[in-house]
Amino acid sequence: MPKKPQRACGHPGCPKLAVPGGQYCEKHRLEYERRYNRYERDPDISKKYGRAWKRIRDRYAAKHPLCEMCLKEGRLKPVEEVHHILPISKGGDHRESNLMSLCQSCHTKLHHELGDRRIRS
Repeated sequence: MPKKPQRACGHPGCPKLAVPGGQYCEKHRLEYERRYNRYERDPDISKKYGRAWKRIRDRYAAKHPLCEMCLKEGRLKPVEEVHHILPISKGGDHRESNLMSLCQSCHTKLHHELGDRRIRS
């Protein structure tokens, strides 16, 4: 099956190709990520998702190595994201009962259904 052709970098005047599946070339992707993290991202995010969260996430992913939503539908896809069922911003916590292992596709679909993230085109 043919693959989609790579797009041009979305940064004005950049002649490079965007990274596969992305909007910008590697240089500008890092630049836009830094800008987002510095000016647009919630400053309290480090308190919510620090080193402790990374350890909890890795431990949970090791215990649940497959996407839980795909597993219910009979598909076997490896975990790529650990999702909070009740978000931290709405009073959730990092307890195992509030976590769910998901593949990227299911995680995006879930957040799109909840309406809390916009879909990139």
